[in-house]
Order: sequence, then structure tokens, then C-alpha cells
Amino acid sequence: MEHEDSYQLVSEPKYECLLFDVDDTLYPLSSGLSAQCTKNIIDYMVEKLGIDEAKVPEMCVSLYKEYGTTMAGLRAIGYDFNYDDYHSFVHGRLPYELLKTDHVLRNLLRSLPVRKVIFSNANEAHVAKVLSRLGLEDCFDDIICFETLNPTRNSSVAQDNVNGESPRTLVVCKPFEEAYEQAFKIANINPQKTLFFDDSVRNLETAKIMGLHTVWVGASHRTKGIDYALESIHNMKEALPELWEDIKPDARISEKTAIEVRV
Repeated sequence: MEHEDSYQLVSEPKYECLLFDVDDTLYPLSSGLSAQCTKNIIDYMVEKLGIDEAKVPEMCVSLYKEYGTTMAGLRAIGYDFNYDDYHSFVHGRLPYELLKTDHVLRNLLRSLPVRKVIFSNANEAHVAKVLSRLGLEDCFDDIICFETLNPTRNSSVAQDNVNGESPRTLVVCKPFEEAYEQAFKIANINPQKTLFFDDSVRNLETAKIMGLHTVWVGASHRTKGIDYALESIHNMKEALPELWEDIKPDARISEKTAIEVRV
């Protein structure tokens, strides 16, 4: 009995879930998609909200820093708009053809019989489109996105104020702790047994505070709060060989069971 307990302790996998951001994480910044997204945000602010074009670039930066996303910041400071309209304008016009099927990443993900979950601030349609273009639509067990974190938030600013919400909480998003707390609850994630991949240092810093193990994608060196750094998501196996070393003979059965449990 003592021998069996010892064996089980040694063979226990370090991670039971891999958590992934989407944009500039599953595909590189060099794709150009994020640059086009930024342009669309600027156009929305000018064309739809009537903001002075000269003020928009600096405003984007300050809102992003203060509120997590530009959209969250715009709502927080009083701009009234429909989230679906915003997402349709900003993401619906993106040149998704810039993204190609990533066979290397697909093979890496499919070779890991551990839960894999998407955790993105983007809307569901955008996440689905990116995963489809990359050929990864069947590689993840769950998707946590804008609609997941904000299930009832498409009301007006006036209605939000009636509900008594503070500007910071109008939109739940990374890098704020509430987003992580919700993600853990929604996807039944144990942060101490989860590895989080993201291109944003501030998202990773919060993740570390929340107990997650962290991987900075798109970087060649680690910094405070970062456990691993990958220049490309393709470097997963070289930088994190333990993910594959943890694979046990009955892993295929475990994976099948996990997928069946998901609703």
C-alpha cells in the first residue's frame, strides 16, 4: 500500500488544465491582425462616437491602461453604445484571411491529453473565427470570452448606472481579478494546477497573483511574475517538456472522460 501511494504521488501530473489567450498568443503579432483591430477601434471612436480624431490615439492608450480594454474604458467614462455593434465594427471587418491553418500548433495541442481552455477578452464570434482560420476549432474543451464574463451586459449606460455599478465593473475583463475569479468558477479551474499562456505581461501578473502558473508568449526572457517565456507558441515542447512527460498510458481515457463531462 505504501509503495502504491508513493507511485501515485510521483505520477501525479503537474498541470490539469492549460489556459490560453487568443490574440497575439495563438498567432503572432506579426500577422498584422492586431494592427488592423487597433485601426478599427480608432475608426469606431471617430465615426460612431464622434470623438475628435486628434485625441483618439492617446485616449485609446489611457483607457486600455485604466480599464483593461478600450471598449471597457469607453463605457466606463460614459459613452453609450451597443457591445454587439462595437464588436461587429471592430472585429467583423478584420482581414481574417491573414491567418492560415497552423498544423504545427494543432499537432502540439492534440498531442496533449489535458484540458485546454480559451480565456479571451474578445467576443465569441471573433474567437470562433480565429480558431477556425487556424484550424484549432476542435482543440479546446471550453471557451471563456466577453459574453461568458458579461452575460447580461448589453444595456445602456443609463441602465448600468441604475443598477448601481461602478465604472470599473461595467465590463468584466482581464487583467482584473474578477475576470479570473469568474473564469475559475465557470470552467471549474484549479489555478494551482493550471498553466496560463498570454502575450500581455499585466494579464500574467494578475494571473500569478491569482495562483496560476504563467507563460509569456512572444517574449525571449522572463520577468517578475512570469514562470516561462516563449518567443512563439510553437516553442511549447522545447520550453515545457514536462507537459509531455506527464502523459500516462491511460491519458487517452482520461481525455475522453473530460470531454464527455463538458456541457
